[in-house]
Amino acid sequence: MHSTRAGTTMAHPGVLIGCDIHPVFNVVESIDIFGERYLARVFTPAERAACGEAPERLAARYAAKESVLKLLKVPAEVAVPWTDIEVGADPNGAPSVSLRGEAARIAAELGVGTIELTLSHDGGMAMAVAAAVIGAEALAA
Repeated sequence: MHSTRAGTTMAHPGVLIGCDIHPVFNVVESIDIFGERYLARVFTPAERAACGEAPERLAARYAAKESVLKLLKVPAEVAVPWTDIEVGADPNGAPSVSLRGEAARIAAELGVGTIELTLSHDGGMAMAVAAAVIGAEALAA
């Protein structure tokens, strides 16, 4: 099975990975400067409820969203709203990702199913790694 995206042909299965590190201070500063406008533009209501007032948790989710955008290889000229990528938790409490809108469309075009995610924060920095297998049906054959 071949899928084409932006002139690139994906002819066989593979792994996509995205990684990002984000300073907690940047989130604090953005909240101080832009307040509710920043929070509503970047984070879904569910993300905000899960994080409360903890800027390190918000920064980890910001890094996760960047990681997912890198995994999806989103070109700079394509606008994907931050809230199209929602970071939550699975029933065991592990981080999970839900996509909607443009992010979901791009993922489907690439053949991305489940995106695995890990988050961490320490020493004023937050980081995330996202990974997905594409062409999983070919791996099962």
